[in-house]
Amino acid sequence: MDTIIFYALALILLVTSLIKSKEKTLKALLKAWRAFENILPQFLFVLPLVGFMLALLSPTQISALIGDESGFLGLSASILIGSISLIPGFVAFPTAALLLQNGAGYMQMGGFISSLMMVGIVTLPIEFKYFGKKASILRNSLAIIFSFIVAIIIGWVVLL
Repeated sequence: MDTIIFYALALILLVTSLIKSKEKTLKALLKAWRAFENILPQFLFVLPLVGFMLALLSPTQISALIGDESGFLGLSASILIGSISLIPGFVAFPTAALLLQNGAGYMQMGGFISSLMMVGIVTLPIEFKYFGKKASILRNSLAIIFSFIVAIIIGWVVLL
């Protein structure tokens, strides 16, 4: 029901914008389309990959690898995967939701999302160039530690 309300609201606001300034609205729609085109390759790579993984692994297997019972090893694996992934948040959150629905643990997904957003192993060479090696390594190390802290807090909150 919420989805219908949001779509209706978006349509009403779009029509209002068109009435107010057709030129600005069309310009904004074109800009949004270009942004969508830039995002599309990431969607086309990550979503089939997750779908393939969900097809290959049963919820029991996912739970064993990164579920609540996987403990520190599953959490570490989730944080490592998040650290080396280069996935935008708008793709990562639905991916984490799918994994949660199929047996992943909240603590593990919290670590995954946190490290995904804060740690940049893949982008380290760029960071070295702009921030220097010492600052980049320190920032990423602290981000990994913080990802563990975030995941543990999420685990505690879920238990409450």
